[in-house]
Amino acid sequence: MRAAGREDGPVAAYEAALTAALHGPGGAKARMIEELCDGLADTVEAHLAEGMPHEQASRLAVREFGTVEEVAPACQRELAIAQTRHTARAAVLAVPFLVTCWLLARTSGLPDTAGQLPRTAQLLAVNLAGVAILAALLTAVASAATGAVARRLPTPHRLPLVVAWAGTTTSVAMAVATLALAVAAALTADWPLFALAGALSAVSHAVVAASARAGRRSARLAVS
Repeated sequence: MRAAGREDGPVAAYEAALTAALHGPGGAKARMIEELCDGLADTVEAHLAEGMPHEQASRLAVREFGTVEEVAPACQRELAIAQTRHTARAAVLAVPFLVTCWLLARTSGLPDTAGQLPRTAQLLAVNLAGVAILAALLTAVASAATGAVARRLPTPHRLPLVVAWAGTTTSVAMAVATLALAVAAALTADWPLFALAGALSAVSHAVVAASARAGRRSARLAVS
């Protein structure tokens, strides 16, 4: 149940403005806004206990708390770190799919009678899957700076953006690899393996792409 101050007009308006200003993982953002607005409501109640009228208490509490423009930058930096961890988890979850895709495309040899286009598509898919694996691993390693390492050392200012773009590299590579594998599947007799590799590649792309896109937006806002 909300504290009494949370139902007040100025406090509700402040919460709405803060919600619109911040971008990051839904759960982390909701918890952050809940904590901030609970603190704001406590300040309102403290002023009410002093005998101040409700409207005046609410406006004074909002003024003491700081404007959204003043509060949002620090909050956005925290959300950018949370999004960085989210993107890294997505990349780590995608790695098994990437490895499977790479192995299937790498070990499915084409017969000598196969056309040059399927072979080119196979080699392109192998190389792109390898790029995606390296980018995903880079994302996971870089994100360690937002976890245990961050408790001892400051998080590099640009790290969220670096991780977001590494995740983007992973998703783009897998999208192109999916197309290459689909071409190989359509033009060779060994199509089931290529179709399976393409499906795994598509899953990897879907897992990482949305998180990387959110990470870029959150990181840009944090460094602006």
